[in-house]
Amino acid sequence: MEKLPKCGANYAPLSPTTFLKRAAAVYGDRPSLIYGQNVRFTWRATYLRCRRLAAALRSFNIQKNDVVSVLAPNIPAMYEMHFAVPMAGAVLNTINTRLDAKNIAAILTHSEAKIFFVDYQYVPLARDALKIVLQTAAAMPLVVVVDDLDRPTGVRLGALEYEEILAAGNPNEAPIEIDDEWDPIALNYTSGTTAAPKGVVYSHRGAYLSTMSLIVGWEMKTEAVYLWSLPMFHCNGWTFTWGVAARGGTNVCIRSTTAPEIYAAIAAHGVTHMCCAPIVFNILLESNPQKLKSPVEILTGGAPPPAALMDRIEALGFHVVHAYGLTEATGPALVCEWQKKWNNLSTEEKSRYKARQGISILTLADVDVKNPATMESVARDGEMIGEIALRGSSIMKGYFKDEEATGKVFRQGWFMTGDVGVIHSDGYVEIKDRSKDVIISGGENISSVEVEGALYKHPAVVEAAVVAMPHAKWGESPCAFVKVKAAVTAEELLLHCRRNLPSFMVPKRVEFMAELPKTATGKIQKFELRAVAKTFDDSPSPAKSRNDREEVQRRRYSDGDEGQSQEHVLAMSRL
Repeated sequence: MEKLPKCGANYAPLSPTTFLKRAAAVYGDRPSLIYGQNVRFTWRATYLRCRRLAAALRSFNIQKNDVVSVLAPNIPAMYEMHFAVPMAGAVLNTINTRLDAKNIAAILTHSEAKIFFVDYQYVPLARDALKIVLQTAAAMPLVVVVDDLDRPTGVRLGALEYEEILAAGNPNEAPIEIDDEWDPIALNYTSGTTAAPKGVVYSHRGAYLSTMSLIVGWEMKTEAVYLWSLPMFHCNGWTFTWGVAARGGTNVCIRSTTAPEIYAAIAAHGVTHMCCAPIVFNILLESNPQKLKSPVEILTGGAPPPAALMDRIEALGFHVVHAYGLTEATGPALVCEWQKKWNNLSTEEKSRYKARQGISILTLADVDVKNPATMESVARDGEMIGEIALRGSSIMKGYFKDEEATGKVFRQGWFMTGDVGVIHSDGYVEIKDRSKDVIISGGENISSVEVEGALYKHPAVVEAAVVAMPHAKWGESPCAFVKVKAAVTAEELLLHCRRNLPSFMVPKRVEFMAELPKTATGKIQKFELRAVAKTFDDSPSPAKSRNDREEVQRRRYSDGDEGQSQEHVLAMSRL
């Protein structure tokens, strides 16, 4: 066939910013956003506000590919920046509000942010972070405070305020046209808790296609009412920041993910959809659980929620779909798509199917479980373990200013997730372990290595190992096993950790050991510690399961054919 030309009539670069322009034209009078008691916008108004903000950003000399950072909860400004920042040609960097000043400063410095938007609630934290940036001699970003739109507080950090600069923006100034869909649209940090945080770069193309895949896969209909129980700083709200506009739905923004706010929003606004980590299930069940008048769809990610917890939350009227994703895959990459033939299975069998992470969203070209040494596919038998590998248009462009790290995860045309799992005969993937010992606590990924690094900074600590232990509220929480050379209490070690880590990374429990379990070659055997930690819970009784834990410590530890018996005395120290 003859070569046919690509032209303006048959090709347009993909960008999720186009969803907003369409929403304003097609759904202009529909409510776009609800916040607090007094804030209501239509899609026409939201489009106008985003055009104003984009023009205001350009008036501050924001150029193509400049980074614009924001530290804020789920508020109207946070939502608007998902469109306005790329409409100005810039790259949006949403910062985890749970980080401490040191880590926020590291992100601002590494990203070379030109403007830093700060919600009034986080002004003290931002001020501390900026002091650290100043000490490093890095370029200081322009700071803009976002005051509360529903109930202004007057809090400031400098002279600039969000609504004031937005009002000064010219809505008739045309947004920047995207001429290359491979251009970056967002920069999201996987951790931000080290001196060299890894920044994941999304393209306009990847964000667009991920958004389309999720609204189709979740069967989100027009006029959906979406509750922002998931932080927008998490992978840009799993792309639903853009997805709600694509469906002409309504965003219901809440500052805090509390049961009263969630139930009140559902009742007042007829919420139909929400996303969250499994921890939110506990929040909804622990505080005056309410039977819903109409069903609410929940897409949940992170550690698979226990079957009993799923049953309890669905009994209230929520319908839960489990997904698996990671920042590098633009949020959810696999969804546990339910099949009707499973409806007649026993409760136990249903729970087993629901525990799977699922099949790929439409954006992915392929998903596989591979032997990382040979890159060969493992058997599809649900038993042979390998590393989960993905490829497709939703995978990140790479790590910002880190070619070495990018090269390590991109291998032979695949993105290697670092998660270990199996693949069943029907193609459904199920995670079995995390190769880097990541602990998922309340939807946040915690690197055990980073927590161990903080513990090793204490002069009394000789050895440290951190693993996940069950936690009734957070799903998982860090548990530290330490060997010390001087008298020190658990409280002292925890205080030390609080000084060196964000609060959510601080261990919930410290166990003192005469020796940590090791192989003959000296490697700490974390699987043995995990077995101990699984016998713990978050109750205060140190005696619970003591016999079981001490029995685990008396096991033989071996490495290949070399064996070494070790007796380990477990000295308990409870919070």
